[in-house]
Amino acid sequence: MTDLQLVANAVVRRARRQGWVRPSEIREELQQTRLPETDWKKVVNLSGPLLRYRRGRYYYEARTATPLQSEEHRRRSIQQAVRQLVRHYKKSHAQIERRQQGRTDFVQPVTVQAEDRRQYTLLSRDLSEAGIRLIGTRSLLGQKVRVQLDRGAGERPIAFVVRILWTCTVGDGLFENGGTFLEMLD
Repeated sequence: MTDLQLVANAVVRRARRQGWVRPSEIREELQQTRLPETDWKKVVNLSGPLLRYRRGRYYYEARTATPLQSEEHRRRSIQQAVRQLVRHYKKSHAQIERRQQGRTDFVQPVTVQAEDRRQYTLLSRDLSEAGIRLIGTRSLLGQKVRVQLDRGAGERPIAFVVRILWTCTVGDGLFENGGTFLEMLD
């Protein structure tokens, strides 16, 4: 059982005793266990249907939740967890852009012809005026490759010669390749 769940259990017991608890009392419980006071809403969520908010207080609800209420609580918990993951991801990946040209998310399949004339279908990740990032099953480090991008709307694809400057492994047999544009082909 997590520390937050222990706090949630204590808050529910306190609400049952008093009939209700204030947000400040929830923060007090967190303070006593040396957990951040900002987690008080997580404690409320962990309490599930036992606490109901009305007029600035959380009232103890003795009745059991209906299946619909349980499903709604489960759905809200999942949404909250996903939102927290997204916020954490955005915060940890917010970097100062060091490149002269900004990058644009450009996710689509592209055809790449390696120096040995073999063709591969890779996935573009992002695009800038200076280069492109590709994801695929092989490292292309140091190669000069031909990258063909679809323009869409029935237009002919556009092709570039790209020098792959860096590669990193992003999974089992999965590589990210970053390259710079050298020339545009007819």
